[in-house]
Amino acid sequence: MARIKLDFPDDAFSFETRIPVRISDINGANHLGNDALISMLSEARAQFLVDSGIAETDQSGIGIIVTDLATMYQNESFYPDMLRFEVGLMDFNKYGGDFVFRVSKADSDQPVAKAKYGFVFFNYKTREVAPMPESFRERFA
Repeated sequence: MARIKLDFPDDAFSFETRIPVRISDINGANHLGNDALISMLSEARAQFLVDSGIAETDQSGIGIIVTDLATMYQNESFYPDMLRFEVGLMDFNKYGGDFVFRVSKADSDQPVAKAKYGFVFFNYKTREVAPMPESFRERFA
């Protein structure tokens, strides 16, 4: 199977946060587990949205739902590393786009992972995909 290659332009990232590797994030091989990294990506995405003044779901029931995830692991990370998560948005379409992530060790800039979440807007009341709100598109386009 071909390996996943993720490359993002530097200007794709508009937000940065730091998240520590907790002891509970360590797997049997004694490094950051992939399940923990995925949870950290979700936390970074949530912080990005809050910082941008965007609710995960609005009062009309329209919200963001993740459609897919691709992750490219680059280096191990260990407890108690502090990780820097750079977050951005790209590749908009009628219904959504991609959250993109670049993860590195905060003290050394050593790359840890790159990832992207595909997302669409979803009407949780009707259970259907919904067009991207113009306010969202204008905020980030």
